[in-house]
Amino acid sequence: MKIAIVGTGYVGLVTGACFAKWGHTVVCVDNNRSKTEALNQGIMPIYEPGIEELVRINRARGTLAFSSDLGAAMAGADAIFIAVGTPPRHSDGEADMSYVYGVAQEIGARLRHPVVVVTKSTVPVGTGDVVERMILKARPGNLVSVVANPEFLREGSAIADFNNPDRVVIGTEDGWAQQVMLQIYAPLIEKNIPIVLTKRRTAELIKYAANSFLAAKITYINEMADLCERVGADITDLSLGVGLDHRIGSAFLNAGPGYGGSCFPKDTLALLRTAQDVGVSLRIVEQAVSANNSRRRRMALKVTGALGGTISELKIAVLGLSFKPNTDDMREAPSIPLIEALQKGGATVHAYDPAAMEEAAKVIEDLHLFEDPYSCVEGVDAMVIVTDWAEFKSFDLGKMRSLMNGDVLVDLRNIIDPAHAARHGFRVTNIGSGTPHKSADLFEVIENYLTTGESLSTSAAVGAAE
Repeated sequence: MKIAIVGTGYVGLVTGACFAKWGHTVVCVDNNRSKTEALNQGIMPIYEPGIEELVRINRARGTLAFSSDLGAAMAGADAIFIAVGTPPRHSDGEADMSYVYGVAQEIGARLRHPVVVVTKSTVPVGTGDVVERMILKARPGNLVSVVANPEFLREGSAIADFNNPDRVVIGTEDGWAQQVMLQIYAPLIEKNIPIVLTKRRTAELIKYAANSFLAAKITYINEMADLCERVGADITDLSLGVGLDHRIGSAFLNAGPGYGGSCFPKDTLALLRTAQDVGVSLRIVEQAVSANNSRRRRMALKVTGALGGTISELKIAVLGLSFKPNTDDMREAPSIPLIEALQKGGATVHAYDPAAMEEAAKVIEDLHLFEDPYSCVEGVDAMVIVTDWAEFKSFDLGKMRSLMNGDVLVDLRNIIDPAHAARHGFRVTNIGSGTPHKSADLFEVIENYLTTGESLSTSAAVGAAE
């Protein structure tokens, strides 16, 4: 089939390259001419494992092209995918739909034949209705059907996710549009990938509901990590024990400095705005957002505590800047509030990331960037692991300790074995492990109850532990 994709960002580029691999003829359109020219020269605008090779192969096959001419790309297309950004508005956190609606108007102005228009962007409930009205108003009488087809790509593994997804969601009640979409996704249907055929509004809501649930799951395990630190338990073992329950699963149960990135922060806020607009309270999502924001700010206090309570005039190495490994995405990265707080406390921050340093320099001021982790830690008083890049798990800790002035290692991802680090002279602080907090007092309350029958209440036990 012939497909036009509007937007050459993360979603549009991966979608276009993968469709082209399946044998569809794809033109990816962007109004940034320099961007499309760079893509036609093999220069990628994003860091994503495998994308450069995938684009190169399909451009050579003639199934993938890049253009700034939307009208030419639309000519004869069976489907037009809208894959532009929907960032949160600074004023209220609601999704900024100006890019989506702008594309809808352009499609309407240029449309000359029946076509299926697909919203691939993450959009609030009811967006498809608006897009359809805008196109038909500009081009009345044309056969146009708007479909919601949300993406579920994880940065760092997007190509694998696209080719082997958990499910494909198609939102339309139009039989013709449904058949077009099923033909596009035929390679996945042949692999028995589940296809969810539903209403357009339901499909739009599924993406927000899924991301908000995962955000809440991350927030939950981070709060369990805080509890582990207070009572002397271990979050790694707790996560294992909980995650082995098949009803819960182990995904998104790794404690850390809080979630970030391009999806969870903005999608939770957008979902809350949608709920508020229709008078529905989503208290779990509200608390997840609040708790995550608080946690990201508290990570600087954890580093400060590991250094004895003050960081003024100290040098601290931050290893890992992107919000997750295998991407250069700095959007809502936990490293940002951490570094800014350390700088406000008077520390000089050294930093290293395998992919995100160029992007980090755009959003964090006065950051001293280094080309490798060993030069980054030279002369510092502490090093802090913020992103769990695979290469960080195989650090030469002996070499690192010999290069540092101090001996503090703060592991916010629990990827370094504390015992191994201690053998190299490090004092380790990590997430979700610690000594019990006044546990002897709690045990005394329980012992009194067992021996004397003295009343024991939950509040009394908790009070003893406080």
